[in-house]
Amino acid sequence: MSDNTLELTGVGFFRYLWRQLTSMRTALILLLLLGIGAIPGSIFPQRTQNPMKVREYFINNSDVAEWMDRLKLFDVYGSPWFSAIYLLLFISLIGCVLPRSWEHFKAIGAKPPLTPKNLNRLEFYRVVDCDSTTALANAETWLKKNRFRIRHNLNSISAEKGYARETGNLLFHLSLIVVLIGIGMSSVLGMRGEAIVNIGERFINTPTSYDNLAAGRFFKVENLNPFSLTLTNFKAEYDLGTNAPIDYTLTASVSDVVGGATTTKIVKVNSPLTFSSTRVYLQANGYSPLVTVRDKSNAVIFQGAVPFLPQDANLTSAGTIKIPDMEPQIGFVGSFIPTADRSASRGAFSSFPEALDPRLLLSVFQGDLGMDDGIPQSVYRLDTSKMERIGLKELAIGESYSFNDVGTITFDGYTPWVNLQIVRDPGKQYALVGSILAILGLLISLFTRRRRIWIKIGEVVEVAGLSKNNIEGLEKEIIDLTTWIKER
Repeated sequence: MSDNTLELTGVGFFRYLWRQLTSMRTALILLLLLGIGAIPGSIFPQRTQNPMKVREYFINNSDVAEWMDRLKLFDVYGSPWFSAIYLLLFISLIGCVLPRSWEHFKAIGAKPPLTPKNLNRLEFYRVVDCDSTTALANAETWLKKNRFRIRHNLNSISAEKGYARETGNLLFHLSLIVVLIGIGMSSVLGMRGEAIVNIGERFINTPTSYDNLAAGRFFKVENLNPFSLTLTNFKAEYDLGTNAPIDYTLTASVSDVVGGATTTKIVKVNSPLTFSSTRVYLQANGYSPLVTVRDKSNAVIFQGAVPFLPQDANLTSAGTIKIPDMEPQIGFVGSFIPTADRSASRGAFSSFPEALDPRLLLSVFQGDLGMDDGIPQSVYRLDTSKMERIGLKELAIGESYSFNDVGTITFDGYTPWVNLQIVRDPGKQYALVGSILAILGLLISLFTRRRRIWIKIGEVVEVAGLSKNNIEGLEKEIIDLTTWIKER
């Protein structure tokens, strides 16, 4: 008892932990946990990929979403628990595979083992009725023809085949390390950002152009690829029966250098723009109502497009318009309805995602917008705690609404917007190469048969074998070998 206690204290205890961590069993368990941990990332919307869906989840399931957020289920791949599994798997694979790879490398040139004393204890033992003086020579010819490695012993031959099985096994695990390195490089050296851009506007790849930007720990702003996009057209096609999207097509004038010559490019959901290691994806779309706000003297206070965020599959969208330059300050809480419809239970809603009969529903508030406090606030939300509602109106394109003798708002139309996701992923190539090699190594490991065959001459000619992975085929090879020896 005391000896065991002494063995697991100090350095011995850490050696024990290291052996447990670097065992193949632990690596497989961690790999399984990594796969299980990635499942929530494919089920629940992720902030880095679809923040609007996350927001919708909070609106529809506020209590559950709060607990899910505490567990980092909306940011699975950046969560501490997923990172812990990832790092432990990385350490476990390195500690497990590298020593095995070195031992295998040294064993590649090793000769097959010596012939056992009693062949009759091995698999498919046979006594061959043939001329013993030529048996070894004939056997060697067949073995070389079938790509066995041969070792000549006294009155016997040892032959072995299937070393590629262990090579494939190690290739698979080494490739997993390459995949993890690629993912890690993308995490610390890469970046991921999003920007909502109205059609007709220009996007320049600078930090201030992003709505949100998540950069890796060692990513530098100067690493941003210098390019610009001017969005010239966007077309969305929908199924008339199900309202489901069929295709999205974005046309843009692209320049690899800001201010340089432009070329026209087409961007689709699965066909992004590529600038070196940076890709620009078409992520989502919506509508920006075009409005003009005038004060009581008819002077234009605000004019332009205001992006509204979709709230359902038919692109019923919500947003706010803030006018801090009016006296008193004015705020609008609005809903944009692409194809207006109405029911007693739902009120106004959109029956189709395309803007066939658009309407703008507005609630008008006056008071303190809270923009002078120096506290950042969302452009998509309006804090009405210090404001008073003074109007409610539904507008069609071209209609105006005068509110409380303070001013007028006109619904001039709409323009589509698209959500661009810009991703710099420097480890992607390593992850791809590692994945291909891992599949190749797995196939080699699964379909390679490792076996040994011995031929021994004594009073009789004996042949026997040993299958290292219990795959069928050894018996047939021994039959073929003995038939070859008999016939020669």
